[in-house]
Amino acid sequence: MIQKRYMHLMEELLKQNPNMYAYMAPSLDTREDMVVVEIPKFGKEATTKAINEWGQPKSKITYLIFYTTSDIDMHAADYQLIKLLGLRPSIKRLMIASVLVVCFEITAVTFRGPSNTHLDSLVGQAIFGDGAATVIIGADPDVSVKRPLFQLMSVAQTILPDSDGAIDGHLPRSGAHIYLLKDMPELISMNIEKSLKEALCLLESVTRTRHFGSLTRVVRRFWTRWRQS
Repeated sequence: MIQKRYMHLMEELLKQNPNMYAYMAPSLDTREDMVVVEIPKFGKEATTKAINEWGQPKSKITYLIFYTTSDIDMHAADYQLIKLLGLRPSIKRLMIASVLVVCFEITAVTFRGPSNTHLDSLVGQAIFGDGAATVIIGADPDVSVKRPLFQLMSVAQTILPDSDGAIDGHLPRSGAHIYLLKDMPELISMNIEKSLKEALCLLESVTRTRHFGSLTRVVRRFWTRWRQS
């Protein structure tokens, strides 16, 4: 649950740019002018906190993984972020050693007034806010100087059947549009059990070799409660 929502778009900015809240008004230039400046600043704030918590010099960061859907500028925001943080110019900007992962979004690219034919636009604006998150991922940490929060054991993804059009995005002159299918919650609920079973099977295979049996039992208890609710 969102406890506190952050948005770059304050009332004064909207008054200065009325084309941003007219649903289909051409406003892409206005939106891009905002996010090109603000995204690197936003990412720097979150990244600086993560580096301080990590406790190691920035020179030890060898890779940068950067993600945002809010910016389509050249040079990209990862280039600007490297300069703002003073990272090594030779840092590898790709998808291991000590990897800096940065994700940030600003809803200025999607904010707009309501439309009688696209009520899902309001849903997206109600759910999402501005935010930035940063994590540093490494291998074989020296616990005398590093403070790892958790171990990443496995990752997986799947495509739900009949999910074409469930979430769509387009970028016309009026800015980014996100479309949500009204049946999306039902689509997820009908398929989540299969994904959970597959995740538990994978977890059990890992715990048999790494002795994390108690973790499996905890996950199973949560899954059982979810099915009963």
